[in-house]
Amino acid sequence: MAEHEITLTVNGTDHELTVESRELLVHALREQLGYTGLNVGCESTMCGACTVHLDGDAVKSCTVLAAQADGQEVTTVEGLAEGGEFHPIQEGFQEEHGLQCGYCTPGMMMTATQLLEENPDPSDEEIREALEGNLCRCTGYQNIVNAVENAAEKMGASARGDD
Repeated sequence: MAEHEITLTVNGTDHELTVESRELLVHALREQLGYTGLNVGCESTMCGACTVHLDGDAVKSCTVLAAQADGQEVTTVEGLAEGGEFHPIQEGFQEEHGLQCGYCTPGMMMTATQLLEENPDPSDEEIREALEGNLCRCTGYQNIVNAVENAAEKMGASARGDD
């Protein structure tokens, strides 16, 4: 199996690693680099538990070969918090009880974060549409929608300087 030397910037830290041609980004992040916030779910793009940001775009890391990500910037759920402070989406999920087992939560947060960057005041319908590719088997989604709305309010207040 061919191996590739690649460099990834993960949550602001540069990493050099050797990956096999067929190694998925999700496995390189979890197994080689120890970023275990993202989860391996279906490995077929159906569940979204492995969602990360790749150069700012939410992607399912089970659909990206690690070698394809060479030279790119990856943000995992661990990279959302800054200076020991939770990101508003993390606060929203905590405050609105937007999780039960928590397995889907990192992917939900990463997808929702991109949504809020593109649309700072989404409707319930827009939130649900954005999260369509992320499956949760526990919550029934209402608390997840509430968590995203909570984060949108916090991010809007922050942008206005209300915090």
